[in-house]
Amino acid sequence: MKPIFVQLRCKPGKTYEVADAIYKTELVSELYSTSGDWDLLLKIYIKEGDEVGRFVNEKIAAIPGIERSLTTLTFTAF
Repeated sequence: MKPIFVQLRCKPGKTYEVADAIYKTELVSELYSTSGDWDLLLKIYIKEGDEVGRFVNEKIAAIPGIERSLTTLTFTAF
């Protein structure tokens, strides 16, 4: 399993609905509300070999109320 971080910008007034929908998928290890340009921060563990873009587009970004996503990949720690 490898971790990825996904930041989401939600449509105005939809952040709580999006967060509830994400929580119900049981795909996310951690889910935070954030300040700044992005509304939510997700930590997700995906299986080695899974295609990150397809996973995020089909499982997360397809949730109604999301305007934009930003995915950050992580590498081996020092």
